[in-house]
Amino acid sequence: MAKHSIVIVDDHAMFRAGVRAELGDAVEVLAEAADVDQAVAAVIAGQPEVVLLDVHLPGGGGAEVIRRTTGKAVDTKFLALSVSDAAEDVIGTIRSGARGYVTKTITGAELIDAIDRVAAGDAVFSPRLAGFVLDAFAGTIEVAAVDEDLDRLTEREREVMRLIARGYSYKEVAGELFISIKTVETHMGSVLRKLQLSSRHELTRWASERRLL
Repeated sequence: MAKHSIVIVDDHAMFRAGVRAELGDAVEVLAEAADVDQAVAAVIAGQPEVVLLDVHLPGGGGAEVIRRTTGKAVDTKFLALSVSDAAEDVIGTIRSGARGYVTKTITGAELIDAIDRVAAGDAVFSPRLAGFVLDAFAGTIEVAAVDEDLDRLTEREREVMRLIARGYSYKEVAGELFISIKTVETHMGSVLRKLQLSSRHELTRWASERRLL
């Protein structure tokens, strides 16, 4: 059986290396990309069967990669692989044209299975995320546009904000996002300042009210 050809898109080199190691020789990795421009070029040049696509990327995000390659990589399917499991990210990415969405807690064997299924035309979601998509497309929840408060945050600040709001320690956030604890502290201070909040407790309540957890 021929191996599926893929491109890995993520702005963290260590994470890309980890994905390569987990997948081993089960797939053919044509290229890696760290931002939107690199991803678009790699997808158009390589015409991979599947793109493992992070949602938050420098240059516009995963949805921008899908938009810019539509019609230029006609047989390529996109599988979002992201730390974020927020409803707005999941639904927005699927609406952009991705065939699936899994979180970075997935195991190597599960990721290989997800690639196989997406390549075959199936839609693949981590269990918790499937409910978001079904509810959204059934019209039972309203998917609001990003409000002005959230729009003030950078992509990285949003990632830090969501993890902290869920109760992660600074050390755990640093490990999850492959950044230093000091960088986490800097982002957290910026988040609280921009949102005019004073504590983690207030941040959790703020994020919960916006269904970002």
